[in-house]
This record gives sequence, structure tokens and C-alpha cells, in this order.
Amino acid sequence: MNEITLPNETVMLDKFASDLNLELLYAGRGLVRLTSMSVDRPGLRLAGFYSYFDSRRILLIGLTEHEYLRSFTEEARRKKIKKLFDCGEIPCVIFSRDLPVLPEFLEYARKSLTPVFRSSKMTTAVMNDLFIYLSRLLAPVTTIHGVLMDVSGAGILLTGSSGVGKSETAMELIKRGHRLVADDSVLIKRVENELVGTAPERIRYFMELRGIGIINVKNMYGSGSVLGEKEVELVMELEPWQQGKEYDRIGGEGSIEEILGVKLPKLTIPVSPGRNLAILIEVAARNYRLKGMGYDAAQELIQRTIGR
Repeated sequence: MNEITLPNETVMLDKFASDLNLELLYAGRGLVRLTSMSVDRPGLRLAGFYSYFDSRRILLIGLTEHEYLRSFTEEARRKKIKKLFDCGEIPCVIFSRDLPVLPEFLEYARKSLTPVFRSSKMTTAVMNDLFIYLSRLLAPVTTIHGVLMDVSGAGILLTGSSGVGKSETAMELIKRGHRLVADDSVLIKRVENELVGTAPERIRYFMELRGIGIINVKNMYGSGSVLGEKEVELVMELEPWQQGKEYDRIGGEGSIEEILGVKLPKLTIPVSPGRNLAILIEVAARNYRLKGMGYDAAQELIQRTIGR
């Protein structure tokens, strides 16, 4: 079975600041632990409403929250901020619009070792940046045994049992100018309603060929032969030819493969001596693109036949 990994990422402070163009004001525990895609603007919390508050969310302090806190005496402000930090381990706090950090806020951030950042952007812009960043970083992930290729601009996931010829077919596609994304183990993330595939870092650009061993595709064929990540658009399962089994010869609706709740079109390609799988995959990729633009050869043939 494919293993699905729940959202849980630890990001070093310098990378987090660099990725989001933030200024680090206090390092705290030295890293940011992220488990929630949501961001909290704690206006209601500071006003005393703590129902549904999740301390696993990043806190974003905008002008509204900043000025609200400034309207209180130092003692009242300290009580409100203390209660906020007492709720649990907050991943980090970000101040927008280059707002000055209130001394009481920094005091309790230090006590709880919570990292504090600042951005020059407006609060809405920071919120949007965080949404995009967290959506990709914490997207649900699964690992699938297969090969992911960029063929004529289409993300093709080749699946099938070990030894059926996935890697050899991928090599032929690379020689024909297409690009390898991942071999053997494909990490697939669901980002919004799209599936994005990549290779595990430790085996990126490596490929195993039976009888030859391990090769580095990037070093052998150049940087144009590989791609870091690609949207998965079509699944093609390679299986040994089964005598008597009916295979699709027209190209009708076809079957569906569901990955992380996203349904993808799936083709089953029978493997037998003499079949050029690389050409078949190229044709399938181009045909998929044509269908996406509204042209379906099977439907045109049916219409011509009916029209006679």
C-alpha cells in the first residue's frame, strides 16, 4: 500500500525567513515547526474569545491587532499577551507593515522561545504569501512505486510490477528528448486540486537499470534531461500482455486512478516483445493534450461513421 504522510514540517529560521522575505527579530527555539495550513490573526483572542483557537497556527499581527493592544495600559496589555502565549507552543509570530514589536510581546516570546519575524508587506499580502507557502509545504503526501516523466509537456506516471520495463522505457523517452522527474519512488503531493510529483532527495536523478546498475541521468544526459517536479496528469500502467484480455482499441472513456482523492485518467498498456513503448507513451501524451484542447479522434471517427 502507498503510505500517506500527514502534514508535519520543521523549517530552519534562515530558510523560513528567506522563503517569505521576512526579517528575523528573535530566534527563539531556532526553528519553525509547522503542522497547520491555517494562519491566525489573534484579534478575537486578544479580546478574550478563545473558542476554536489553535496554537499550532502561525500568528500574524497586523495594524488592527497592534493598535488594539496599544490602546490598553501596560499591565492590561501584558495580561492579554501572556494568556495568548499560555495556550500552547506557537510556531512563530509575524508582524506585518514593519510594525514595531511591543516590548510585552517580545517579553513573552522570549519566555516561550517563540521565533518572531517582521515583514514590510501589508497584512493581506503576508497572509497570501503564507497561504501559498503552507499549501505546498504541508500538502498531503503519498509515495508511489513508479516512474514520473515529462513527455511533451504532460506529466506521465508510469506504474506496473517490478521488472515490467518502466525504467528502460523511461530511458528511451529521455533519449528522445523528454525529461525524467523521478524513478522507482515518486513523492506525490496534493496542492489544491492538483497532484505534484517529485523524487526523494536522496535518489533524485538516479535510475536503476537491471544488468547495468545505478546511473545518474543528469550527469549522463545533461540538465535538460531532468526536471525537479511536475504535475501528474495521466497514469499509464504497464502490464505483461495477457492472452484473451480485451484491451481498449478505440480510446473511449477509459479507467480512473484515484490518488489522494484526485481522479486521474488511466491507460493500461500491454507489454510484449517488439512493442515500442516509448512511442506509445509519446502518442498517449500528445493525444491527452489534444483532448484537453477539445479534440477527440475517437469521437470524430464515431461522428463520421454515424453521418454516413
